Amino acid sequence: MHKYEIVEAGQPLDKAEKALILLHGRGASAHDIIGLASHFIDDSFYIAAPQATNGTWYPYSFLAPESQNEPWLTSAVNIVKNLLENIKNHSSSKIYLMGFSQGACLTLEAAARFAQPLGGIAAFTGGLIGENVSVNNYAGDFKNTPIFIGVGDKDMHVPLKRVEESKLILEKLNANVTLNIYPGRPHTILPDEIETVKKLMF
Repeated sequence: MHKYEIVEAGQPLDKAEKALILLHGRGASAHDIIGLASHFIDDSFYIAAPQATNGTWYPYSFLAPESQNEPWLTSAVNIVKNLLENIKNHSSSKIYLMGFSQGACLTLEAAARFAQPLGGIAAFTGGLIGENVSVNNYAGDFKNTPIFIGVGDKDMHVPLKRVEESKLILEKLNANVTLNIYPGRPHTILPDEIETVKKLMF
């Protein structure tokens, strides 16, 4: 199970006007992903990046049967849920949630299981988790929260079909989803994705 280990930066939570949660990818770390914040923040932000045990949120592909990724997946979702609740309990901040790759999948999965209005959500190469996905797995109302998903048309880890399925489910939860598909894009974050997110949410 994951420890509740959060790397923090920016303003103290009780003084921040906005909060940004960042979820790292497989084999990376909270310290790696926290650098992404520099593209979006000003001095009003509290920044939080949870650390996955052994650098991975769940052991197998996000397309594997959910049971194969337990109990790590539920533990990871609860880390995000608890962090969101902690921020709400200690601050009136507008909250943003972002992740890359495995962290992007966790971003969408955790957000959709407990859909609620946020400042914005960005998934840099990710989709909802499981061998199959169904709207019955998710609940709540995003109330027009902007969600950005960026993906390569032939990404080796995240099939476009799953991303498109995820978009439809998020929209059923009343999210305002922008999906950008990049032909031939490697497994990375492009400057265009960063600029699009800034225009949509910040």
